[in-house]
Amino acid sequence: MIVRMWEVRAHPEGFADLLGWLCDSAVPAVEVHPQHITTEVFSSPDHRLLVMSRWRGSQPVALGEPPNHLVARQPQWWDFAPVDR
Repeated sequence: MIVRMWEVRAHPEGFADLLGWLCDSAVPAVEVHPQHITTEVFSSPDHRLLVMSRWRGSQPVALGEPPNHLVARQPQWWDFAPVDR
């Protein structure tokens, strides 16, 4: 299993539209893949959006590119594997 953490910072005036794009388009587009397990979306007071998605195997499907005019900083992502403890 892989957990992908994806984060983007919105322009303050574009935050609601970026959140709408993420929840209405980007996340549903990856949720249909058979390797997808679950996805959660989080927001912060400083206009950041965070997506945590869990995937079977080692190849998560990438989210689409957000509309450039809504983002203050392009998305970044990292993949994590569970740790046996």
